[in-house]
Amino acid sequence: MAVKTAERDNPFKGTGLLVLLTVSLLAVRFYAARIIGWGDSEALYACYALHPQAAYLDHPGLVEMFASSIGSGTAPSPEVGHMATAMLSTAFPWLLFVVARRLGAETWASAAVALVVAATPEIAVGLFAMTPDLLLAYLWLGFLGTAALAFDAEPRSLRAAVLFSIAGVCAGVAALAKATGLLLLPVLAVTVALDPKHRRTAWPWLALVMSLLPVAGVTRFEIAHHFAMLRHRFVDTQAQAGVSLRNLGALVGGQLVYLSPIVAVLVVLVARELWRQRNADSQSRLFFWSFALPLVPLVALGLWSRVAEPHWLAPPLLALPVFAAKRGLAYSRKLVVPAVALAAALSAAVYAWVLEPSLLRYAPKSYDPKVDISNELFGWPQATRAASTMLENAQVGAGVKLDAWLVGPSWMVCAQLAAGLPEAKVGCMTDTPSDFDDWAPRREWQHADVIVFVTDDRMPLDADALFGTLHTELSSRVTILRGGRIARTFRLTLLEKRVGA
Repeated sequence: MAVKTAERDNPFKGTGLLVLLTVSLLAVRFYAARIIGWGDSEALYACYALHPQAAYLDHPGLVEMFASSIGSGTAPSPEVGHMATAMLSTAFPWLLFVVARRLGAETWASAAVALVVAATPEIAVGLFAMTPDLLLAYLWLGFLGTAALAFDAEPRSLRAAVLFSIAGVCAGVAALAKATGLLLLPVLAVTVALDPKHRRTAWPWLALVMSLLPVAGVTRFEIAHHFAMLRHRFVDTQAQAGVSLRNLGALVGGQLVYLSPIVAVLVVLVARELWRQRNADSQSRLFFWSFALPLVPLVALGLWSRVAEPHWLAPPLLALPVFAAKRGLAYSRKLVVPAVALAAALSAAVYAWVLEPSLLRYAPKSYDPKVDISNELFGWPQATRAASTMLENAQVGAGVKLDAWLVGPSWMVCAQLAAGLPEAKVGCMTDTPSDFDDWAPRREWQHADVIVFVTDDRMPLDADALFGTLHTELSSRVTILRGGRIARTFRLTLLEKRVGA
C-alpha cells in the first residue's frame, strides 16, 4: 500500500518529525541519567567490569568491555553509564535511517520506519538501560546493512569481499553481546547457500569462518567452566519450565506492551509482505531469513520457559523496518501516524511514572511497591552508604583490621552493593548459583569477623537464623519514599563473630 504522493513530494516532513522526537527523547534521557540509579540487572552488568572474563552465567562478555570502557576500568556510576546509553539509544533510529537510505530506500520511507522504531517502547525505553540488548541492536542492524550491501555487490569483487567480511565480524561480535547473536551465523550460512551469485565464491564462506573467531574465546571459557552459562540458562533457572498457556499469554501480551498494539499490527503486516517477497531478490531473502530463522527458536524458548522475556524476540524484528523502507511499504497515515502517536504516548507514560514520583499518589489501593521494578532505580545510594558506614564504624570500634564483608540474600542485592561500593568485599548467600559464587566463594566470607547483611522488603529474612556462628550487634532500616508512599525498605544487620567461635 503506497503512501500518498504529497508525502513523497515532501520527504523532509518525516525527517523533521524524527529530529523533533530525537531531541525530546535525548532531553528526557539526559534528565533521567541524572536522577535514577541502576536497575538490578544493570548493576550486575556494572559488576562485570570488576571481574573481566570471557563469559558470565547470564551473558557473554561484551557488556563487560562496554561497562569497563565507560567506567575507566572499573564499574561505572549510574549517571556515567546512563549518559552513554542515552546517546547510543537516541542514535539507534538514525542508524536505521542511514541503513535504509544506503540500501536504496527513499527519504520519506526511511524516516517513516525510523520514526516508528524510535517511538516504540522497546526502543524508546528499553535501549536506555545499560544492557547487552543495546549492543546487540547495533551489531544486528550492522550485520543486516553490510550483508545486504554485500549481496548486492558484484561476486568476487573487492567490495563484496570487504562487505562480507564486515558482516561476518558483526555476526561474530553479536554473539559476544548475547547468545541470541549466535543465530546470525546460520542466517549468513543459509542466505549465502541460497544465493545463486555468491554461493560459488569464496568470500561469503570466509566471512562465515571469520564470524566464528570472536566466539572461540567464549567457547573455550564455557568448556573450561563446564558450560556454566549454558547450564544456568537451560537448567538452573528452568525449574518450572514447560509449554503452557501462561507462557503463550506472556509472550503475546508482552509484544503488545513492548511494541504497542498498533506497531504490533504493523509488524504482522510487514512480516506477511516479507513472506510473499522472500525470494524476490537477494536482499529480501536475507531479510526473510534474518527474521524467520532466529524467530523460531526464540518463540519456542518463550513458550517453554517461564522466565523468558518478551524482548528476546526483538532482534529478528529489526529486519522488518529495513525491508519496509526499501519496498516503500508505508501503509499510509491510517496506521503509521496512530502507531507513532500511541507508541510515543506509552513510552512517555513509562518515563513519567519513573521520573515523577508524585504520580504514585494516583496508584490504586492494590499497588504493591515490591513488584514495581521502577522502585529498584531509587534508594540504593542511601542503602549502600548506610551499609558502608555501618561497616566502617565496626572497624573503628574494634580498633584493629577486621575481615569485613557485605552479604546479600540475592544476586540483585549483591549486584547493587558491589556496583555501588566497588572497593568493598561482597558475598552472596543464594541457593541458585550466581556469578558471586566464583567472585566471592562462601568459604571466603562465612567465617568473617564482621558481616553487614543487607536485604529489602522483597526478601524479609532473619539474619540470626542464617548466620549461626555470628550474633547480631546492630540492626537498622533505610526507608525510601516516593510520592509520599513507601517504595522500598532496606534492612541492615551488623553481625559479629561470637566469642570463642
